[in-house]
Amino acid sequence: MGAYFARRFLLMIPTFLGITVLVFMITRFVPGGPVEQAIIELQMGGAGGEAGASSNGGGGMDIPAEAMDELRAHYHFDKNPVHAYALWLKSLLTLDLGKSYKFNTPVLEVIAKRFPVSIYFGLIGFTLAYLVCVPLGVWKAIRHGSKFDFMSSAVVFMGYSIPGWALGLLLLLVFGAKLDMVPLGGFRAENWADLSLFQKIINQLHHTILPVCAYAAGSFATLTILMKNSLMDNMGQDYVRTAFAKGLSENRVIFLHALRNSLIPICTGLGHAISLVMAGSYLIEKVFNIDGIGYLGFTSIVERDYSVVMGILVINTALILIGNILSDVLYVVVDPRIRFT
Repeated sequence: MGAYFARRFLLMIPTFLGITVLVFMITRFVPGGPVEQAIIELQMGGAGGEAGASSNGGGGMDIPAEAMDELRAHYHFDKNPVHAYALWLKSLLTLDLGKSYKFNTPVLEVIAKRFPVSIYFGLIGFTLAYLVCVPLGVWKAIRHGSKFDFMSSAVVFMGYSIPGWALGLLLLLVFGAKLDMVPLGGFRAENWADLSLFQKIINQLHHTILPVCAYAAGSFATLTILMKNSLMDNMGQDYVRTAFAKGLSENRVIFLHALRNSLIPICTGLGHAISLVMAGSYLIEKVFNIDGIGYLGFTSIVERDYSVVMGILVINTALILIGNILSDVLYVVVDPRIRFT
């Protein structure tokens, strides 16, 4: 088993390199990068300068060739893509993710400021999904084929079919704009520091309810159906029929024997909990104007802040790869019958 996990760790390296190479090369060839953005800002600044300044066809000042060369060298656009990627990878090995073009600060500092928001929504959404979906899946398995099973499946899959950001817009329109029950976005009130402890709790709840619903809508169907199918599969096993033959009550057989084995596929998903630190949806956080990792990624892509884009990609990729290995470890922990070779 040790050899298996050693291979998995070694496979993380080419996987990580493949993902980062692909995205890095895309950022090199997509127009409108940081160099172009800097040129536009210089031209806009020069357009309002001296009347005698030379201008280009777009109405802004001409950029000297020396300045253009310095801009390209600053962002390594003067080098071929392979050389530029090698320099970026070398900086990454020293935990240097570069400097944000938009914020003019190191990428790690920009991302670190959004950590609390991402952890907050990630933990709540993850916990809520398990607390609701596991009991719901168990009850659907017990009542399989009933009206409750049919109606709950319809509701669950209806929520699953609606994108989280679209559901967020709908909830925001109904409960925020129409009924005025919750704020129209943001993470906290602007006067947060002036509120009492009780007011802070209520205000935070008001800003949390709708985004969490939008976050968790997509995972509800997957977890619920996985729990239901797993329990139904175990209910048809020989050890369950033997338990019933011994005269054990239905509740004892279901909740003491079948449910424990049915939770194995659900528990292994906990390995991905490590990625909660970077949880967040680009469009959901955009809809609710939440300044988290998702919104940061969205604005970085739109404004061509490629250093931040690559920084978020690096952390997300590493966490997902580690989470996959942790899921395999949990498989072995919760089910000793499993042996990886």
